[in-house]
Amino acid sequence: MTASFTLIADTADFVVIDKAAGVHFHSQDGSAGVVAQVEAALARKLYPVHRLDTPTSGLLLLANSSAAAAKLSQLFAEHKVEKRYLALSGHKPSKKQGTVEGAMAKARRSQWKLTRDKDNGHNNYAITQFVSAALQPGIRAFLLRPLSGRTHQIRVALKSVAAPILGDSLYGGASADRTYLHAYQLTFELDGQQHQFTCPPILGEHYQSSELTAQLAQWQAEPPVWPKRR
Repeated sequence: MTASFTLIADTADFVVIDKAAGVHFHSQDGSAGVVAQVEAALARKLYPVHRLDTPTSGLLLLANSSAAAAKLSQLFAEHKVEKRYLALSGHKPSKKQGTVEGAMAKARRSQWKLTRDKDNGHNNYAITQFVSAALQPGIRAFLLRPLSGRTHQIRVALKSVAAPILGDSLYGGASADRTYLHAYQLTFELDGQQHQFTCPPILGEHYQSSELTAQLAQWQAEPPVWPKRR
């Protein structure tokens, strides 16, 4: 395992990695981002089709060609890629499960916020479904299903239900050794073949608890029944 990513799958059409928390997606400040680092490690050009925020760890999909990138980007655009995220919070949410939705708008200090607008004119409407379970006193796990892919979407959604992500200081999360948001699962069909990748988080003190391991096993054995898409 490198400091920035672990290779999960390398197929003819795409690569899947587990991005480490705190690693930039794009190259900046003279440092190579995770995409550039994977390209260097595999000695070929790759084509991003979605992205993860810097603090977020987990599954990231990169295409091996422009043709594959076009197909995968279309799947994301048509909401045909099922994504699951795992988050922890040090706060009890205002509701244990449900749907958070609204238009995303820029706020102060590089933050985003949810508005009640159905469409703010910039195609930035966000929908996030979630379930949660108490792990131990002061720690709650959230399994989230985003139905859109907006900047900071999950971080804002959990703040809106009074459960900011543990370690996410930008949105009021309690101090921790990392931001506890992880891209846990990707499921999609490409050219008639079904693909599913599941990657439990590796790093983070609170991600190592036996209670979380048991809860993930329960969610795998009995997947949540999500509301139907509109």
